[in-house]
Amino acid sequence: MKRNGILVTAAFMAFVSVACTPAPNASERKSVTTTAASTTTSAAARSPEVAREALPPMIVHKSPTCSCCGLWVEHMRAAGFDVEVRNNDNLESIKRGVGVPAGKASCHTAEVGGYFVEGHVPAEDVKRLLAGKPDARGLVLPGMPAGSPGMEMPDGTHQPYTVELVRSDGRIEEFAKH
Repeated sequence: MKRNGILVTAAFMAFVSVACTPAPNASERKSVTTTAASTTTSAAARSPEVAREALPPMIVHKSPTCSCCGLWVEHMRAAGFDVEVRNNDNLESIKRGVGVPAGKASCHTAEVGGYFVEGHVPAEDVKRLLAGKPDARGLVLPGMPAGSPGMEMPDGTHQPYTVELVRSDGRIEEFAKH
């Protein structure tokens, strides 16, 4: 049984290394982008309503070669966010600067409405955060769970994951399960 878990982990890590390589050209990405956009439209329709014009602008700090981060940006744009991308080879100082807790990092960090959003957090969760305005630093989704926005798997595999809220006092609590 343990050997199967190792094989699954190895396969997932191989996928991640491919997913975070330079993005394919536009014609190669078209089918992935279309799938991601259709998925996000239905997710956005279920989220608490924050009027499109009321959404604050978002800044996403990411590696210049990470294609999964680019897919997450497309997910956020499809959900109505105006996103500015800032490519950076040293994201650690940005993560520390906005307050991402140790051990909660992912591959990109966003800033929106006075909060940080770490990792492949669904747009519906970001909209709920902005609508509720909790006393918090932001949301984290550590790692890169399969099936999260930008990490969609070709076979539809979905790894359960939990988005966490980082309170202003540093406490971390569950925000949403997917």
